[in-house]
Amino acid sequence: MATCIITGAGSGIGRATAVELSKREDYGTLVLTGRSVEKLKETQELMAQEKKKILLEPFDLGNLEGIPGLVKGIYERCGSIDCLLNIAGYTDPQALLTTSLESMRQTYEVNVFAPFLLIRECAKYMRRNEEGAKVLNVASTAGITARPGWLSYASSKAAVVSMSQTLAEELAEYRIKVYCVSPGRCATALRRKLAPGEDPSTIMQPDEVGAILANLVAKDEHCLDGQNIVIRRK
Repeated sequence: MATCIITGAGSGIGRATAVELSKREDYGTLVLTGRSVEKLKETQELMAQEKKKILLEPFDLGNLEGIPGLVKGIYERCGSIDCLLNIAGYTDPQALLTTSLESMRQTYEVNVFAPFLLIRECAKYMRRNEEGAKVLNVASTAGITARPGWLSYASSKAAVVSMSQTLAEELAEYRIKVYCVSPGRCATALRRKLAPGEDPSTIMQPDEVGAILANLVAKDEHCLDGQNIVIRRK
């Protein structure tokens, strides 16, 4: 039974993707991670649970030292790791003169270092899969265009784009496909921190992005890895 790990599954794009994947046949086991067990339970209640094994793994990605144990535990429980979706994100929008080193560090820990560690640890098991595996990283259009006032967030997402493209080449020998998606404005809690005065009903919704992510990690998708895929509503 193929296993997919989804970070940030307690809300926003992570929740929408988990719900969408629960309706499809690509992965029989879905592992939901997030800081709040209550929010993960809310996501689980929205999912189609027939013929699905849904595991909740409450975990704070700021705990970098705990990530190897998290991944090992999932593998031991599930028997394989076939897909990883790095969707969780953090932001503290500040301009240069007000951005602290601690804010920069926390942003990079969640947005860059945690995905790096998750990919590294999952790849140890994924490379054993004869049929290959998939990794999908969620970056942002903020990582490919100037975003004054969002220094830590924008630069961290630029790092995700670069990391994804590098690993798409490096992990190809293990039949691991690496995807990178950069959503534009999307009505999530993170977006509300970046643009608190924005009307969320006028921008892209999480379920729109979740449907695209689910398509990319489908077993029959083989052509769109190794590039930065921009998703935005005109």
